[in-house]
Amino acid sequence: GVWRQTRALLFKNCLIKCRTKKSSVQEVLFPLFFLFWLILMSMMHPHRKYGEVANTNLGVLDTSMLVNFVVGYTPPTQAAREIMKKVAFDNFEDGIITEEYLSEEELQEASAFKPSNFVGVVFKDAMSYQLRFPDSVAMSSIYMESR
Repeated sequence: GVWRQTRALLFKNCLIKCRTKKSSVQEVLFPLFFLFWLILMSMMHPHRKYGEVANTNLGVLDTSMLVNFVVGYTPPTQAAREIMKKVAFDNFEDGIITEEYLSEEELQEASAFKPSNFVGVVFKDAMSYQLRFPDSVAMSSIYMESR
């Protein structure tokens, strides 16, 4: 029955493993080698843990720095418009100038010709974005990782 077929199959597999020793050793050693390599790489680049920051009152926002501040964003979706409207009018009494661009390339061209008070926002999806400052890119992230 089933037991005899299982025993014959196990015996056959043992014979194959004994006859092909080189490939059998490789099957065991390659995963161990890669495991050692992963452990070594993780030890060379450990993640930094940052301590907790106490709650402090940062004081009143100096809105004089935000005069003529321009925020460009792309793509011009309904969700992006709602978010930028909240940013512009709900948090600042005078509002911030917002401009929408059809593509990321148009946003980059505009930032090249605008003064230093221009910041671009590229919405990747409903929950993630990239901030584009003149000559640099800052990624939004929940996690602080070593780079």
